[in-house]
Amino acid sequence: MPEASRSERVVEVADIVPRHRHAIIFQLFEHLAPDGSLQIVVDHNPKPLRLQLEARHGSRCDWSYLGKGPDTWRVRLRLLDPGSADTG
Repeated sequence: MPEASRSERVVEVADIVPRHRHAIIFQLFEHLAPDGSLQIVVDHNPKPLRLQLEARHGSRCDWSYLGKGPDTWRVRLRLLDPGSADTG
């Protein structure tokens, strides 16, 4: 299992009421500290969430798969500063 850093919050998505999941993850993501990250743990590929985050934040949304199923998916999210976002 990938280790979480001290500044990383780990969220077990199954612990969140389904209708509130994306809203809670959006809020946590948007309030990340500059050096912080958010690790989400889910039972499926969270691709729809990725598309929504990228639609809102563009290249400022740094998305890294730490584990790709089949039973558990782990993703690390970071909110990049506008000047550090990859443009190419």
